[in-house]
Amino acid sequence: MLVAFSVAPSGTGRADGSVHDAVAAAVEIVRASGLPNRTTSMFTELEGEWDEVMDVIKRATEAVGAYGSRVSLVLKADIRPGFSGELDAKVDRLEAALDGLDDL
Repeated sequence: MLVAFSVAPSGTGRADGSVHDAVAAAVEIVRASGLPNRTTSMFTELEGEWDEVMDVIKRATEAVGAYGSRVSLVLKADIRPGFSGELDAKVDRLEAALDGLDDL
């Protein structure tokens, strides 16, 4: 399964509203998991089996909780049994389709 998630604290007491330290704590957990992952400006994508992915997300959420009085978690999952390597394969298929449009 592929999961895209975003986790951030609120109630941090920071005047500038920055949450980068909390997000870094979450991303550190994701990267240490050994699962295929990618972090962009808005989401972290993670690939693996249901239980292992959800465990990583739970631990990342708990780490963010140390930075504020509340935590917001946004999660989107692509559950496709029998497929792996989709973190890159989906993007590769998109790029190939775009290249095909150039040939028209």
